[in-house]
Amino acid sequence: MTTTRALIVRVWDIGIRLFHWTLVALVAASAVTGFILGLETLAWHLLAGEAIIVLLGWRVVWGVLGTAYARFSSFAYAPRDVLAHLGELGRGRAHRHLGHNPLGAMMVFGLIAVLAAIVVTGVVALGGMLKQGPLRAFLSYATGTGALDVHNILAILLLVMIGLHLAGVGFESWRGRENLVRAMVTGAKNTVPAGEAAPPVRVRTGLAMGVTLGLLAVGAAGVAGMASLPGRGVPPADADPVFAAQCGACHLAFPASLAPAATWNGILADLQHHFGADATLSADQVGQIKGWLDANSAEHWDTLPAHMLRVPAADGSDRITDTPGWRRLHRDIPAATFTAKPVYRRSNCEACHADAATGLFSPQNIAIPPMP
Repeated sequence: MTTTRALIVRVWDIGIRLFHWTLVALVAASAVTGFILGLETLAWHLLAGEAIIVLLGWRVVWGVLGTAYARFSSFAYAPRDVLAHLGELGRGRAHRHLGHNPLGAMMVFGLIAVLAAIVVTGVVALGGMLKQGPLRAFLSYATGTGALDVHNILAILLLVMIGLHLAGVGFESWRGRENLVRAMVTGAKNTVPAGEAAPPVRVRTGLAMGVTLGLLAVGAAGVAGMASLPGRGVPPADADPVFAAQCGACHLAFPASLAPAATWNGILADLQHHFGADATLSADQVGQIKGWLDANSAEHWDTLPAHMLRVPAADGSDRITDTPGWRRLHRDIPAATFTAKPVYRRSNCEACHADAATGLFSPQNIAIPPMP
């Protein structure tokens, strides 16, 4: 009686394995910061997204110039091959593939496409809503919010696809009596006998690295240049000098884009009873401030705070902190935070927002003081 000896075949090169596990870590980080931790971790979410862009770019280049089983041509199956594989699975007669089988290949291409779409919609949302990134000069807030909805849907789709991928790996490991997770760690798989040979290819490692670095350099330069353009619908940084001097003498000279003109006019109409203080100004000063506020109120700008805060409070209050938008944005913060030091009051925006004076209130600039 003769025995068939299992042969070890090197399938996944070190680049593919590093790509796979690094992508796993980055997708996990993106999911945690995006679904669980909130806007305060946006900087980490963006960093993970940027790294995913680089990885996807490298994978595309390596899929053309890399090793045999890394190349897209080795698993670019026609639809009829996918259907045939499904039929063979149903009959229990599907043969093993050293590389990706037709269903696994579909998942690879699908994951790459969905990840790319998530990155694109994330960049669009970032540019339109937060006026950050390379598209900040071109996109409206409405475009950004629409892109964010698609971004979130795609993220959920990605999680579903990952679940299906894991199920497929488990099924194939059981069916083929081999540990595919370990194979993605070691790069080696068993074949009994060695009936499937890797197609001969010329691996272009140096060229692949050069192309990847070139694309990275060009992309980084383009992103930096576009990100330096003025954001669409972003208010000017400089406030009216009279407004800055008179209002800023007692508290933050709140950006005009944080309230509608009607709210500002209501405040100016009763400066003698200015939230418990007498802030009376001369008629000329009031006129100059009113003109500037009317021209720069929330209705004129396209930032997230301007959109969220332009709807006044239902009870007619002129306090920004009474608006439905402000309450929605701060609904998860304990009430005690606003009375403890160093915040003390709800209107003390600078205590938590380093960029409060700009009116942008970027999530990366939020630092809520810990409770004493």
